[in-house]
Amino acid sequence: MASLRAARRRRAALLGEIHLLEQALAAPARDPWWRNRVGDRLGGLRGAFTEHMVVTEGPEGLYAELLDHAPRLTRGVHALIREHAAVEATMAALQRRVDLPEIAVSELRDWTTDLLRELSRHRQRGADLVYEAYQTDIGGET
Repeated sequence: MASLRAARRRRAALLGEIHLLEQALAAPARDPWWRNRVGDRLGGLRGAFTEHMVVTEGPEGLYAELLDHAPRLTRGVHALIREHAAVEATMAALQRRVDLPEIAVSELRDWTTDLLRELSRHRQRGADLVYEAYQTDIGGET
């Protein structure tokens, strides 16, 4: 259960970075530092997501523990791993776009909102899978 505790901690840190990005995104775009703040917060989110992947996908990670405990969840675990790659690629592409002044703020906001929605769905699917394996919640934060 050590990997479950580690995943809970990373989940909370990831949520914190999500909230920081939401705040940066919601700030007035006329602020000359808007892009820098969004880019910095996106970088923080990327770091937290990388840590999330380490504690879930690693050989001693949550997913290995889930599969040991409930092999029937193999399909769900592999789906989450595929989502990791997709989310990581989305964040990398968005990070490149934030630094391009010719990209409109409205487009950046739309893409970032799509990313946040994707992360929310991923977090929920992960929580559902853990619940299914252990019939326990990994964190009811909102």
